[in-house]
Amino acid sequence: MASKRKAAPNSSTNRRKSKKKESDFEDSLSDAGSDHDNGKDVEVLIPNDEAEPEKLPAELLKTFEKQSGQMLIAGMVTWDAVGKKDTRKVAKMRPNLFSFHRYTTETYRFAISHSSSAHSVLINKDGQAMTFGRNTSGQLGVGHTNCVEAPTVVPVLSNLNCISAAVGRHHSLFLTDTGTVYACGENKSGQCGVGNSHSPVLTPTKINYRGPPVIRVGCGSEFSVILDITGNLHSFGLPEYGQLGHNTDGKYFVNANKLTFHFETSPKKIPLFIDKSKDGHITPVENVHIVDFACGNNHTVAIDSKKRAFSWGFGGFGRLGHSEQRDEMVPRLIKAFDNTGRGVKSIFCGATYSLSISDVGALYLFGQNKKTGEANMYPKPVNDLAGWHITDIGCSNTSVMISADDSLIAWGASPTFGELGLGTFQKSSTVPKEVPKFRDMKLPQCTTGFSHTILLVNTEHEQTKTAYDAFPEFTLED
Repeated sequence: MASKRKAAPNSSTNRRKSKKKESDFEDSLSDAGSDHDNGKDVEVLIPNDEAEPEKLPAELLKTFEKQSGQMLIAGMVTWDAVGKKDTRKVAKMRPNLFSFHRYTTETYRFAISHSSSAHSVLINKDGQAMTFGRNTSGQLGVGHTNCVEAPTVVPVLSNLNCISAAVGRHHSLFLTDTGTVYACGENKSGQCGVGNSHSPVLTPTKINYRGPPVIRVGCGSEFSVILDITGNLHSFGLPEYGQLGHNTDGKYFVNANKLTFHFETSPKKIPLFIDKSKDGHITPVENVHIVDFACGNNHTVAIDSKKRAFSWGFGGFGRLGHSEQRDEMVPRLIKAFDNTGRGVKSIFCGATYSLSISDVGALYLFGQNKKTGEANMYPKPVNDLAGWHITDIGCSNTSVMISADDSLIAWGASPTFGELGLGTFQKSSTVPKEVPKFRDMKLPQCTTGFSHTILLVNTEHEQTKTAYDAFPEFTLED
């Protein structure tokens, strides 16, 4: 058997209207998807080794073993209404959850959503991937496009051990313990990486990749990034703002009046990392071994083994941390972290902002996590959280949820939709604020979508279990 890889674009390349500006907010979850046609792809066959892949090294697999927990949820739970101004066509509206509620009785070892997403992926104790939320493009991988409100096992992956996952606006990636990646959902820009732009992909399909095993996956709104075991990044999907890191935005004219893009429909290695001086002099950075990365809507920030940070993609609001708003077409070194004592330990990305934790535990923000006001054009410390030991961070469209020192901290300016979990009387907070009822609770994992938050709570801890049981329950009954 052989798999397919897309050849060089020709006159039938998919067409997409140029965007004058990035769409980050209310209209960013439109079901209309990308505005281009699905042309016929010219494909060539490449050899496909059907041998059973070996599992990743045991020591590496241990790094994926996070503390499991039971789920709490807050925010907007009418998935088909998320991000829409006009909700008249939504069949059933559910009240927003302005405080956290228990949801399902199952224990999960992993949970993920994204700042542009109205769906989520969970992995249960048996390694089965489960999905729920909006499903207009088949992003839940269950073989249809109907909304699924309760976490449901993905049938195609039910016999595989999933260790991680990632979601974009309307697509999802799943990573198994053999370093194999499956994708489903919208694929109009090639963001599923299956070798073509046929959309939608209704069930998880192996990406068109034959490199070293993959150890991390990430999604932006309409692009995807994978990290292989050798420390190399590969990206695919929409190149509009340089977010693929291939030194191009992919634009070209079909004729005098029609602009379109060269989409990457299969993973392509990011070969170059650079340092740029104030006067614009560019120097290649050698010996870059990436160990972690995070994707915003249209940008990516990565960390290498030397704790250096690189960013690329859409530069608006300073989210790349380079003291300017220029888009970056290749990974560029963030100079603010290239100093002794300011190395980066972990990175998180929201729609228009980035958060980093330094190797001494300090939290930095660059970009803008609100709709108005000044943006941080370079990494600035979040002084309100100085001294807190941060466990996990969830970055939504504009809100930030932080698990730290057995507490939960919410931070998000209006408008919010309940994702902060602060209650009915206070729905937003322009500064980090502790969420009531979470003091002394073990919260190993926190993730946020466009307007919802999911927490995994360690109910093996007696005090945490008692507090968890006191939360109200969210049910799907009428």
